[in-house]
Amino acid sequence: MIISRTPFRISFFGGGTDYPVWYKENKGSVLATTINKYCYITCRYLPPFFKHKSRLVYSVIENIKDVSEISHPSARACLQYMKITKGVEIHHDGDLPARAGLGTSSSFTVGLLHTLYALKGTMPTKRQLALNAIKLEQKVMEENVGSQDQVLAAFGGFNLVEFGGRNHINVLPVTLNAKKLKLFENHLMLVFSGFSRTASDIARDQIKNTKNKKKELNDMQQMTGEALNILNSNTDLRDFGKLLHENWQVKRSLTRKISTPLIDDIYSNAKAAGALGGKVLGAGGGGFIIIFAKPEIQPKIKKRLSKLLHVPFKFEDLGSQIIFYSPYDSFGNR
Repeated sequence: MIISRTPFRISFFGGGTDYPVWYKENKGSVLATTINKYCYITCRYLPPFFKHKSRLVYSVIENIKDVSEISHPSARACLQYMKITKGVEIHHDGDLPARAGLGTSSSFTVGLLHTLYALKGTMPTKRQLALNAIKLEQKVMEENVGSQDQVLAAFGGFNLVEFGGRNHINVLPVTLNAKKLKLFENHLMLVFSGFSRTASDIARDQIKNTKNKKKELNDMQQMTGEALNILNSNTDLRDFGKLLHENWQVKRSLTRKISTPLIDDIYSNAKAAGALGGKVLGAGGGGFIIIFAKPEIQPKIKKRLSKLLHVPFKFEDLGSQIIFYSPYDSFGNR
C-alpha cells in the first residue's frame, strides 16, 4: 500500500499569466504558497477476488473491469499514462472541498501520479511530477487550466514561479526570515464563500478573452514583482494588502464570471471591517477568499463575516510526499 500527501495552494498574484495561451508569447509569473491542507491518495494492488478488477473511492465509488471505464477523468488519465495493467484500489480524501479555488484538482493529479510512480518502484523528481500533471490536464484531459497549480502541488513552499516559452518553468523560493514569514502568515485569513464552482468553465471565458486583456494581464504580472519587492524590503506589510486589493480590481475585470454579487458583498464587508485587501482564489466564481488584514483587526472581520466558515492554516514547504510505502500485495509480490 502507498499513501501520498499533496498540499493545496493559495495564489496571491499573477493568476491568469500561467495559462499557456499567455506565457507562450508573454512573460508570466505567479506568487503563491502551499498550505497545510492536503489531498491524500491511498493506493494498493487489488487482490483478484472480486467481480471488478479495480475500485476507486472518492465522492462516489467506481468498481470497474477496465481503466477505460473510469468516469473520473484524472484517475483514468493517470492510470493510462502510467500503464497500470494490474487491478488497483484507490481512495481519495481531502482536507478541504474540491472546486473551491485551492488547486485541489491538480493536487489530486500530482498526488495520484506520485502514488502510482511509487507503486511501480520509481522516485520521480518534483519537476517531473509537475510537468506530467500539466501534460495530462492540459493535453490529455483538455481542461481549461493554467500551470501554477501542478507546479506548486509538486514543489510545495512559498514561491515565485516564472513561466515563459513553450517549456520554461522556473521555481524560485521566496526567502524570508522566520519572523517576517510568520508575521506575513498572521496577516492572512481564509474564508469559504459557501459554494463551489467548476473552474474550467470560468477559465474558458478568460482564455478566450486573453487577446483583449493584454494590458490587464501585463499589469497583474508586474504586480507580482512589486509584491515580492514589498516582502523583501523594509516596506510596511500593509502595502502588500493594498496591492492585493489593486490586483483584485484588475482580476475581476478579466471576465464577468470571476466575481458575483455575493462575493462582492463578502469582500465589501471585510473591507468595511478593516481588511486591507484580498481576492477570490483560483478562477473565481465562488470557493475560498483570502483576506489580508492586521492581526488585531481580524476578530472584527470574523464577527462581520460570522456566517462564513473561517479556516485556520499555516504555510508548508514539502510539496507532494509519499508518507507510507509498503509496495507488496496480498501475496507478497511487488
